[in-house]
Amino acid sequence: MTVFRISEVASLLDVSPDTVRRWVDSGRLAAERDEHGHRIVSGADLAAFVRSPAAAETAFSSARNRMRGIVTDVVRDGVMAKVEIQAGPYRVVSLMSREAADDLGLEPGVVAVAVVKSTNVVVERAE
Repeated sequence: MTVFRISEVASLLDVSPDTVRRWVDSGRLAAERDEHGHRIVSGADLAAFVRSPAAAETAFSSARNRMRGIVTDVVRDGVMAKVEIQAGPYRVVSLMSREAADDLGLEPGVVAVAVVKSTNVVVERAE
């Protein structure tokens, strides 16, 4: 059975480890202790939590499709631009019009949000 440590759950759900601990302490998320006393969450329990009404009360309702990160590279030509974003452990690459990249002010070091829908990646400038 797949199990996750508190820090792994936090990373997967884009919340702090303290938030996950509060969910466990309040009974919203089931967890057990391993042989070293660390809290662990089974993959099945985590999946059930994410699908549950308790999860709907959190701020990650569509986080699975929105990845905040930092722009690491922008390559522009006459018509198109390739934008690379590092969002946590993920490298997201988007191809867009040069005009869109210019309008968004995308440059290395800018914080942006990659919005993934099916096979398309939409990039928004983060506030």
